[in-house]
Amino acid sequence: MLYLAQIHKNDFLDQLQLRLLAREEGENIWVIIPEEAFILLGKSNTLTEKLVLVELSPTGDIERLEDATNWVLNLVKAYLTTGITPEFLQEEADRAEQWRQNLTLQNQDLARRSLELEARREQIQALEESLKRDKNGVQKDGSAGS
Repeated sequence: MLYLAQIHKNDFLDQLQLRLLAREEGENIWVIIPEEAFILLGKSNTLTEKLVLVELSPTGDIERLEDATNWVLNLVKAYLTTGITPEFLQEEADRAEQWRQNLTLQNQDLARRSLELEARREQIQALEESLKRDKNGVQKDGSAGS
């Protein structure tokens, strides 16, 4: 599983550790890790304090560790330079929900109208049948009297 993490020094243990900040749930879907989660890295001369992307195995072993600078810059380029903000996304989600509700209401109205038309059609058919019966009854009565 992919995580965004911060490498920093644990002064008490005099070792570097990863602080897991967020976890990838799906493509472009990340969840903030609310509790503090750390993975000790030991003493290393090659790592510095920075943001990294870390791939963890199901058992919690580090499979891959890479600098997150390019990843963060790509996020900035893809989202923040085009004006996509959390507020904008919330407005779009609200607008989509309003459209969904309007479509639902329109669909319900169309279904109601369809039922009304069907009921009127049945009434017209019943009237036609009644008129035919009345007409046949009148013709029989008229022919019987001649």
